[in-house]
Amino acid sequence: MINPLDIEQLFVIATQRENEAFEFYSAAARKVGDPSVRAMFQQLAKDEQGHFELLERFRSNPTDIMKIAPPAADWKVAESEAMPPLSTDMKPRDAIALAMKKEQQAVEFYHALGAAATTAETRHMFENLANMELGHKHRLENMFIDVGYPEVF
Repeated sequence: MINPLDIEQLFVIATQRENEAFEFYSAAARKVGDPSVRAMFQQLAKDEQGHFELLERFRSNPTDIMKIAPPAADWKVAESEAMPPLSTDMKPRDAIALAMKKEQQAVEFYHALGAAATTAETRHMFENLANMELGHKHRLENMFIDVGYPEVF
């Protein structure tokens, strides 16, 4: 059985992280000039708000979180890229790189919390939160490959 205190700590940490991500992407959207980059950051902010709301729903029934599956593959593109600074004149490639690095950090954060968890159930919940972020990282990596490595004939 999961300790209720562990569950509450999990949700406090997780919702804080999702809110921080929402605030970051919202601020980034306000800061950049390129309309396509702005739209991407706005969508990411909306996604993070959705994650926050999902976590709030899971708070009332934590076993639901056990249903988050990882993507089929992790390309590890984010791990091979440097995190570009947020700037007003970001190009789409840099904006996607920044976003995928932020998602990579979220995956690593939840993996670290899972490794430090005191119960198997709590560890499993953190791993599922990592899977949720891994799915977003995967989507951004696919976008990055399309923009960052265009085919040249």
